[in-house]
Amino acid sequence: MDISEVQQLWEEVKNVLSNNMPAHVFETWVTPLEAVDFDNNTLVLLSPQQMSVNILKNSWTDTIRNAIRSLKGEEASFSLNYDAELGQKYIKKQRQKFKQMRSGQTPEDIKKEEVKKSLAQMQSDANLNLNLKFENFVVGENSNMAYRAALAVAKNPSKKFNPLFIYGSSGLGKTHLLQAIGHYILFNTKLKVRYIRMEEYFNEWIKCFQLNELPNGKRKNSCNNSLMRKFHQKFQNVDVLLMDDIQFIESRAKTMEEFFSTFQALYQNNKQIVIASDREPKNIPNLDKRLRTRFEEGLVVEIVSPPYDTRVKILEAYADELEVKAGKEVFDYIAQNFTDNVRELKGAFNKVSFWAEINNCPINLECAQKALKLEMKKRELTPELIAEKVCGLYGVNLEDIKSSAKNQKVSKARQLSMYLCREVLNLEFETIGKFFNKKHTTALYAYDSIRKKLKTDDKIQADIDTIMQSLKD
Repeated sequence: MDISEVQQLWEEVKNVLSNNMPAHVFETWVTPLEAVDFDNNTLVLLSPQQMSVNILKNSWTDTIRNAIRSLKGEEASFSLNYDAELGQKYIKKQRQKFKQMRSGQTPEDIKKEEVKKSLAQMQSDANLNLNLKFENFVVGENSNMAYRAALAVAKNPSKKFNPLFIYGSSGLGKTHLLQAIGHYILFNTKLKVRYIRMEEYFNEWIKCFQLNELPNGKRKNSCNNSLMRKFHQKFQNVDVLLMDDIQFIESRAKTMEEFFSTFQALYQNNKQIVIASDREPKNIPNLDKRLRTRFEEGLVVEIVSPPYDTRVKILEAYADELEVKAGKEVFDYIAQNFTDNVRELKGAFNKVSFWAEINNCPINLECAQKALKLEMKKRELTPELIAEKVCGLYGVNLEDIKSSAKNQKVSKARQLSMYLCREVLNLEFETIGKFFNKKHTTALYAYDSIRKKLKTDDKIQADIDTIMQSLKD
């Protein structure tokens, strides 16, 4: 498919999406995307906004995939990645558009546009989603302590709780609180804020090295001092560093050394550090002792799964945010059946509202029950069933992937099984490792490995789609 056909397909997909997404979500995050290829039944999309990649993947993957499949069939899918060069072009384009709009505007209109431009620049510089605020964080007994600690840090950065360490399972609101801290500080102080995930920090650090050919035919990595200086300036010349998914650092000795130097530089200069993780410091294996003790000398707080009444409030707030009306019985039904995390709750509500829209019916209890029929079946899945489906696809035995066997086919099946146990069942890495008779670090490595391969290996995505379909049958 040539580029003009790709772009035409994307326009058709956007027409579908515009009818299945809230207007503010579509305009803010989907409109700036560019389609650059359609290969192996996969629409390749690039985003000029790093934050939009996370938002669309976390909350709108099914909606985008369904839109593509409505045009290209059930096997079609998509990939979405941030592109820095496209980001620069997008900023220039927005500036030109802003200049053109100024002609003929009133002073009040110009002021409003300048505020919007300032907000966009602040968001870009800090890597923040300014929609994640304290005002729209639903507080329950599961998150009250973490919320209060985050708000205290936001109001008095570097004055107390430094560092602040928030931990809990995936999808409970840790990222929301980190972003809310950044949002509050940006709008109430002149402090410089930066949010980043540890995986992104690691990837940026790796880019500071280059591979050199040696006379003896060997290769050696060497540091590009200019890039390294820029890297240090980016993360050490801030007043508030918000580091998400710190657990990604475990077992990466060189990265731990690098982050320790960043941590020390900030801490000694009385800069605020806020960290989020899926487990508390003492339960991150192979974490450098210096980092562990420094994390623990601040304040360590936990977020746990929300209770029923909080789950209902979260759904009600989310419906208001999307400007979607639903009966209370819908919120009750979802809250009763989806108990693990906020992301799961929102995903279930998205499915219900989308189902109601395409079937032109009100969002009531009957609608929710029909829409979530397959989703409820998913909740009966077990690690053993997932592993059996993967083994069937790759032609290996369950006993093999739970053993110490290391041949390529077995290793591939084991890694994919661990990845799906995390993605589909949202199990802790310790639980996954225990099922496969492996260490928790092996499960974490497998998960990270498959995530990376998904960026370049379409066959892996095709295998996952095949397995997910077999789990539904």
